[in-house]
Amino acid sequence: MQGFKGMRRVGPVLAAIAVLLMLGSTAAWADTFRIALTQASSGAAKKYRPLEAYLKSKGIDVRFVAARDYPDAARMFAEGQVEGMFCGSGVAGSMIIKELATPLLRPVSQAGHSTYWAVVIAPRGTAAFDGSGEFFRGKKVLAARLASSGEIFYRAVPGIGDVDSTYLPAANHGAAIDALAKGAADLAIVKVWVWEAMKEKYPQLELVGQDRGENPDGTLIIANQADSALVAKVGSAIFGINEDSSAAAEAVRDAMKLRVFTKTTVKDFEHTLGLLQRAGVDKSFNFTF
Repeated sequence: MQGFKGMRRVGPVLAAIAVLLMLGSTAAWADTFRIALTQASSGAAKKYRPLEAYLKSKGIDVRFVAARDYPDAARMFAEGQVEGMFCGSGVAGSMIIKELATPLLRPVSQAGHSTYWAVVIAPRGTAAFDGSGEFFRGKKVLAARLASSGEIFYRAVPGIGDVDSTYLPAANHGAAIDALAKGAADLAIVKVWVWEAMKEKYPQLELVGQDRGENPDGTLIIANQADSALVAKVGSAIFGINEDSSAAAEAVRDAMKLRVFTKTTVKDFEHTLGLLQRAGVDKSFNFTF
């Protein structure tokens, strides 16, 4: 009888162990896909939570990994600490030049846009931008750091290094426009769609020039060291959202304000890479604009 009672006590313990082992096995079955987020974009994690939940339902465990800045993210890509990152074209192009990552896909916005270009904004009455560095002589220029339609475009202008102009880093494109309207600079270089959304707010400002070369927006880049089978699984799951009418898929579309995801390749970055090269970006881990 004592032996039977002992077995009754041991039974629940064995059952609990079995459950834990099953849970451990389930966790092992899930593939982990780590996404880098910089401090500047850390709030963006909320935007990707529905995508995180959707991928989890497909057996992919998404982890967000904090990076101090983009050079730190580059280090993480090089050391195999992350598999991917959603980013603007300037950063994506820099990672391509550094041979650290390859583009996989990007969202098409609800308005139907998946690319953008730089526009030069100034107080009304300013002369038109003629494409030369001379246009910027003696001027203060606001632009978002590491942005193709911002700092990178500014530094890629022919002759910009030979004129006495001052680059003022802005937190983002909207902040650059706000600061320009308050008289903090003479010019701002920003994303065309940000300007289109804000121009009614600032009738004292106008577009004085633009670069119609297009840059991919919000691309998911994949580390060259990432496991190819995992990348294929992630890509298949995300592209599957395009034809998925479920509430989970709709939540992704709502949070990311998109219609569909579209395939993206290095060829799509042809204009962006040209800007980066003219701005002086190379394969070092330092961003040398």
